[in-house]
Amino acid sequence: MHSKLKEFNKLIKLMEILRGENGCPWDKKQTHKTILPYLLEEAYELIDAFNKNKKEEIIEELGDLLLQVIFHSQIAKEKGKFDIYDVLKNLNEKLIKRHPHVFADKKGLKKDWHVRAFWEKEKKIEKKRTSILDGVPSALPSLLRARRLISKARSTGFYWHKEKSIINKIKEELSEVIDALNKKRQKELKEEIGDLLFAIAALAYYNGIDPENALHLTNNKFIKRFKKIENKLNSELNEKAILKLWEKSKK
Repeated sequence: MHSKLKEFNKLIKLMEILRGENGCPWDKKQTHKTILPYLLEEAYELIDAFNKNKKEEIIEELGDLLLQVIFHSQIAKEKGKFDIYDVLKNLNEKLIKRHPHVFADKKGLKKDWHVRAFWEKEKKIEKKRTSILDGVPSALPSLLRARRLISKARSTGFYWHKEKSIINKIKEELSEVIDALNKKRQKELKEEIGDLLFAIAALAYYNGIDPENALHLTNNKFIKRFKKIENKLNSELNEKAILKLWEKSKK
């Protein structure tokens, strides 16, 4: 265990050196703001690695994501604000506090949704939020944000109890999309498409599927199939011919 802890402390030291007087010019000039885009990029690369289910890539991408945490902590340390050990201390305390059914005597949280409801209630009090939905970042990708909003709302008891109810809602929203199309109401169409996507996100959540990840996989599938027929496409092909090529790409 001690030798493994050495690797963690070695990483912290390496970042100190890279940011130090004789360190890397690029690393030295970075700020919280300039490296924030890399945090999101590394998170998506990690998702890709998990989707490929390749151990070596997962290890590498987890390391890259961890590096972002170390990087931000080192910058904060230099400003005299906090360091990585403050981050770890805060995380440990939060894990213990939010799992009283494990670390304390609150044994009533027997199901996963009981735990989720407890977490959300505690976070609302702790962070002085007026609504349980306030903790969902507006900067999240919209499908991911929809899933988080649905998840948060569920912890209060607000959710569809039957899958059939969600499917009926999807049919309702689709009919409203078609109606807006027929009436050529662009503003209304935009709103109705949004409603339809939200209902589909709810169906995904109901079945334990992350809609953002599901669409990510479909995007990759589209790229793979499109590349198979790309060289055969031209502006003179009609829709029927294009669909025929597309069906062949699936095989």
